[in-house]
Amino acid sequence: MPKRVTVLGSTGSIGRSALSVIDAFPQQLEVSGLSARRQWEALADQAAQYQPRAVAVVDEGSAGHLRQRLSDAGVRCEVRTGVAGLEQLVRETDADFVLAAVVGSAGLPAVIAAVERGLTVGIANKEPLVVAGSLIVSRAAETGATLLPVDSEHSAVFQAMQAGRPDEVERIYLTASGGPFRTWSQEQMDEATLEDALKHPTWLMGPKITIDSATMMNKALEIIEARWLFDVDPDRIEVVVHPESIVHSMVEFRDGSIIAQLGTPDMRTPIQYALSFPNRWPARADRIDFKALGRMHFEAPDPQRFPALRLGHDVARRGGTAGAALNAANEAAVEAFQRNELRYREIVPLVEDVLYRHDFKADPTLDELLAVDAWARREVTECCRV
Repeated sequence: MPKRVTVLGSTGSIGRSALSVIDAFPQQLEVSGLSARRQWEALADQAAQYQPRAVAVVDEGSAGHLRQRLSDAGVRCEVRTGVAGLEQLVRETDADFVLAAVVGSAGLPAVIAAVERGLTVGIANKEPLVVAGSLIVSRAAETGATLLPVDSEHSAVFQAMQAGRPDEVERIYLTASGGPFRTWSQEQMDEATLEDALKHPTWLMGPKITIDSATMMNKALEIIEARWLFDVDPDRIEVVVHPESIVHSMVEFRDGSIIAQLGTPDMRTPIQYALSFPNRWPARADRIDFKALGRMHFEAPDPQRFPALRLGHDVARRGGTAGAALNAANEAAVEAFQRNELRYREIVPLVEDVLYRHDFKADPTLDELLAVDAWARREVTECCRV
C-alpha cells in the first residue's frame, strides 16, 4: 500500500516540492489531503490532479470560490475552512504522514492533532517546535508519533546523527548561507530595502523565510527547533556561515569526528528522505560536481550585525512561552516591514523588545501559548502605529 500523505501548505514552495516528490514515486506515495492559506485557485488545480479526500483553505473568504471551482471541474472533495479546518483535515483524513509546511503559527493545532493521532509528522516549518516544542515532544512520546525534520539543516543533523548515539553528540553545527547581507556593512544594512532583503543568493523561498534569512532570524528559530528535536543543550548548538550552501549541517561526536551531510541546495532531497525514511530512494535533485565546485568557505556569523542569533540561544535556554513571543513578534514585524511600516534595521530590535516584555510562563498550556502569540502580534502592531 502506498504511504498516504497530507500536505499542509501544498501551494507554497515546500508543498510544491513535496508534490513533485510524490509524483516521482507513485507506487510508494499518494495524496490524502491538501491545504493552502488563500491560494484557492492553485489548491483547486492540485485537488483536480491528486483527487484527495479533503482539502482545507485557511482564508475563509476563499472557501466559496474554491467550492465553486471544484464543483465546476467535477472534483468530489470535501472542503474545510479556517485554522480549525486544518485540524479537521488532519483528524478526519486517513493519512500516514503529515507534512507541516504552513508558514507561521496557523498550522500549530493541526500539527498537534497529527501528534495526538500518533502519525509520522514531517516538520518543514519551524514554528510548531519554536512555539510549542515542549508540548509537541512530550505528547509525541506519549502517543508514539514520529517527528521527522524536513528543513535542510535539521534533516542534515538528523542524517548525521545516525552515525552515533545521542549521548555521544558533542556539538551541532547549523550552517547558514549568510543571506543577502553577509558581506554588507552595518551602515549598508541600516539602509536596506525590502527589495534588497528579498534577494537571497542561494535559495528560492517565500518572502517571509527570505527576510528571516536576511536578519538570520531563521537561524535563531532553527537553534530553538534543534533544541527540541534533538534534546541538545542550546550551548552546544552553533551557527556557522557557509555561503555555498552545500554542507547543510554537521554533527561533532565526542571522539572528535564530524559528520556532515552535503547536497545541492534542493528541498526535494530532505523532503524525500523524510518520506522514505528509514530507506533511501533514487535522487531527484542534481548531484554535486566536486570538480566544478572547487572550494567551500566557512566563517563565524557577526553577532553585531546579526543580533537575532543571540535571541535564539536565549529563547532556547528559557523555553516556556519565550518561543511563542519571539516567533509571533517576528512574524508581525516582518509583515510590517513588507507593508513599509517598519524599516529593516528596526525588525530585530522591536522583536527583542516585545520578547522581553511578555508575561513569561515556564510551563504553559496551549491556550497560554496562543494567548502570548496574540499579545505579541498586537504589541508589534501598536508599536508600528506610533
